Amino acid sequence: MYRVFIIEDEETIARGIQKQMESWSLEAKCVQDFRSVMEEFQDYQPHLVLLDISLPFYNGYYWCQEIRKISKVPVIFLSSASENMNIVMAIQMGGDDFIAKPFDYTVMTAKIQAVLRRAYDYTMQPSALEHRGAVLNTQDATLLYEGKKIDLTRNEYRILQTLLEQKGRIVSRERLMEKLWESDSFVDENTLSVNVNRLRKKLEQEGLDHFITTKVGMGYLIEKKGEGK
Repeated sequence: MYRVFIIEDEETIARGIQKQMESWSLEAKCVQDFRSVMEEFQDYQPHLVLLDISLPFYNGYYWCQEIRKISKVPVIFLSSASENMNIVMAIQMGGDDFIAKPFDYTVMTAKIQAVLRRAYDYTMQPSALEHRGAVLNTQDATLLYEGKKIDLTRNEYRILQTLLEQKGRIVSRERLMEKLWESDSFVDENTLSVNVNRLRKKLEQEGLDHFITTKVGMGYLIEKKGEGK
């Protein structure tokens, strides 16, 4: 599920966008503290940012520049000031698109989906996912740790890939089963447990203890700060 980070100080608009995103099966979060935009951005790790120009403390141009220092995530500017100069400025500062207020939610959603398709469906999927020195190569489905290749079954690979893509977030058992179904592996609750336990044992045999954490009644998690475990 794609995550959209909404940096908009008009609460009615922000909540309206969030509701619209969720109705289209996108995860969305509104910024809480306009002095700590980058901290919230890094914690949330969004796939796309919706960014108003006029904001408290610092404007959207400033935050876009800050985001561009550490990320290539798509940024779409929102503004009621839709003069050509503002659009040019938004693009020059690193924005990917511009939506003028007032906007139609359907048109906004279509633009967001188009940007997400361009950014992720074709070119931006990461070729490797890393945690605690273990590297999962998404091009050939191999796991390497300390120079050694760890053999994974197709289901084990899909489980590990999903957990690493959502590192720091709990992934429900239902979501993991959906991912396995997408690869034509029709699994039930017991089969999922067997696959997770087998994957854990393989990781532990190579010295990767406590790599996957179980959250009882919620799902599984690879913790961001797991390096210290």
